Amino acid sequence: MTEIDTSVPHSARIWNYWLGGKDNYPVDEAAGDAYTAVFPGIVTIARASRAFLGRSIRYLVEEAGVRQFLDVGTGLPTVDNTHEVAQRSAPEAKIVYVDNDPLVLAHARALLTSTPEGVTAYEDLNLYDPDAILAAAAKTLDLTQPTALILSGILGHVADYDKARSLVRSLVAGLPSGSYLSVNDGSRGTDQAYEQAQDAYNETGAVPYFLRPVDQITAYFDGLDLVEPGVVSVPLWRPAPGADTTPIGQHGGLARKP
Repeated sequence: MTEIDTSVPHSARIWNYWLGGKDNYPVDEAAGDAYTAVFPGIVTIARASRAFLGRSIRYLVEEAGVRQFLDVGTGLPTVDNTHEVAQRSAPEAKIVYVDNDPLVLAHARALLTSTPEGVTAYEDLNLYDPDAILAAAAKTLDLTQPTALILSGILGHVADYDKARSLVRSLVAGLPSGSYLSVNDGSRGTDQAYEQAQDAYNETGAVPYFLRPVDQITAYFDGLDLVEPGVVSVPLWRPAPGADTTPIGQHGGLARKP
């Protein structure tokens, strides 16, 4: 197994730190604190992204009737992971997590448990190999039945936008009609302070994450039927009553494959 490098900050561990988790190292805390010193709103973005994930999964289970989930780019387990949200409403739900970070792998096997009625699996694979992901997922999921593909905060790590779109297309192509795609990623055009902070972070030598214009995030859903309200700043996607709906630089949406 690949060694865990604790000398360089890592985005998954920094994200875990912002979400209040404990699976991070001093170098990640330092990088996270340096980022929040420039742009305190990043903690709101991290938590709003997580909340969007929860609302979209609840929609998929309770309104769309989906019982299978393929979550690629899992990140470190915190609270309200995909399987927890899905199995809370449908204990029989099946979830396959995919990531290839050694720290994520170490914790996922311990923390990503399942209800007795359902199944949770973890595959140590790379986003850049969609065929291998689909083949591995098919060991746990019935890919002739509707499946929700979750890409939460992962596509911004793909430097080449055309490549990111190609990866999404390849994964969606392997799923049947009635499946869904859920994407949320950092965006440009809403919060200039966020853009400046992220651009500066990308210059530090840490794994970069590229914010993209909203129309590029929307294009991930080409050929699919967007669920209302479409691709929006994540606090605006089917918010809970009384929730803060101030737009932030994180956009997401959910769409059904015809």
